[in-house]
Amino acid sequence: MAAPPPLSVVIATRNEAARLPALLAQLAAAPALVREVLVVDGGSADGTGWFARLAGARLLCSEPGRGAQLGRGAAAAEGPWLLLLHADVRLPQGWAERVRRSLARPGAAELAWYFELAIASSRPELRLLELGVRLRSRWRQLPYGDQGLLLHRDLYAAVGGVRPLPLMEDLDLVERLRRRTRLCSLALPLEVDGRRWRRQGFWRTTWGNLQLRRAWRRGVPAVELARRYYG
Repeated sequence: MAAPPPLSVVIATRNEAARLPALLAQLAAAPALVREVLVVDGGSADGTGWFARLAGARLLCSEPGRGAQLGRGAAAAEGPWLLLLHADVRLPQGWAERVRRSLARPGAAELAWYFELAIASSRPELRLLELGVRLRSRWRQLPYGDQGLLLHRDLYAAVGGVRPLPLMEDLDLVERLRRRTRLCSLALPLEVDGRRWRRQGFWRTTWGNLQLRRAWRRGVPAVELARRYYG
């Protein structure tokens, strides 16, 4: 009997009915790889949960906050491998084969992987941001949550998993991972929605994110950072 597909995909959502269906369709097109999709919703009021169920995903409910949502989904996952995603991303062509080859590498269970960042916008300054993120991810081993994270559940458990932080849950997890292992690029672009950059502007958004990360490293509580970010 063939082994079941290895990958459990965990997606944190809140009011993503306009974007989630396309991502779920991409995941459904890789049945030999994806065992299950767990959509963990943080209180949507736009039909996000309905679309998740319609696509065959397991719908879980959680308090709002990606840390709590991703942590709950990972705890409920049944596959040996986890892929943690935000709901507003689009997977690149060939992603399933690239993931499959990565999982087959010797020592794969001791590594973690991320996608390269691609922002859905034609603004040239965002290409510079993508380059900066690429360099930061490789040289400093600091990819963030909007780049996705692929890792074995044993490695996830060994570093303590995603903590239920209201903000900076991705940086918190990656900092623990990089102290234990190497984070490798899947060398494919994961397209994220550019609505925050469109709404707030490139410089304001980039500067605001930088200030939040600096405050986090100075010890400002995640609750206060979330108030600044979402407020």
